[in-house]
Amino acid sequence: MDDRYGSDVLAAGWRERGAKKVADVPAERDLVVEVAGDGYCGAVTRVQGGNVELEDYKGRKRVFPLGGGFLIDGEPVRLTPPAAVKQAPRRTASGSFAVADQRARVALPSRILVEGKHDAELVEKVWGADLRVEGVVVEYLEGVDKLDELLAAEPPSAKRRYGVLVDHLVAGSKETRIADAIMRGPHGAHLRIVGHPFIDVWQCVKPQVLGIARWPEIPRGTDWKTGICKAFGWPYESQGDTGRAWQHILGKVHTYRDLEPALLGRVEELIDFVTEPSAR
Repeated sequence: MDDRYGSDVLAAGWRERGAKKVADVPAERDLVVEVAGDGYCGAVTRVQGGNVELEDYKGRKRVFPLGGGFLIDGEPVRLTPPAAVKQAPRRTASGSFAVADQRARVALPSRILVEGKHDAELVEKVWGADLRVEGVVVEYLEGVDKLDELLAAEPPSAKRRYGVLVDHLVAGSKETRIADAIMRGPHGAHLRIVGHPFIDVWQCVKPQVLGIARWPEIPRGTDWKTGICKAFGWPYESQGDTGRAWQHILGKVHTYRDLEPALLGRVEELIDFVTEPSAR
């Protein structure tokens, strides 16, 4: 004979028997829920400290404790913290993996020397994070013709290497003649001079980054930077004008992908040269 009341009305779980199970739902951003108590409806904008922030269609925000008391499509749910998102390894502007919580290292005796302030600013923007981790300082020369003077005052050595980045280092150029003569001199063993083929470091920025097909051709006898500013219709009459033009160009550079390969390889070569174990 069936027992319509069951075998034991006081057995554990008798209160929950037949009750509707409430689903656990992660409070992901933009999830729309209704508050069962007062009918307030909003989308999840933030979860913090055991609370969830909801924003309604009028932009009004309210905060509620996570847990039960919410409805989705009229069905009761219990909001839980969203699953932690695994962050992909962050990269620096140069494409290297970023070192988390890494303080700048004490500067090495070795240095990277560049021809001008604009060169130094470009190297800092793209490789600055890497250089600080390695402890490498970038200094500018104000021209490769001043390199001999610097080397005489502070000679390089096995523990104090210099890597030098030069503009317009092509066959037959003044820069190439100077570099060749210095490398044949007494400091060549602890020196690395490399360069790119462009007239100025401005051209190391890919023209597409500036929204142009190619850099303008500037006639011989015209100051190159002045000619570029004229060609683009920018102010050009003062040094401040060319400085502002460069800041506009530099502002378009965000990663190594914005630079010409002819520069990328040379900078990486210099970083390797001045950070070799023997240079430490």
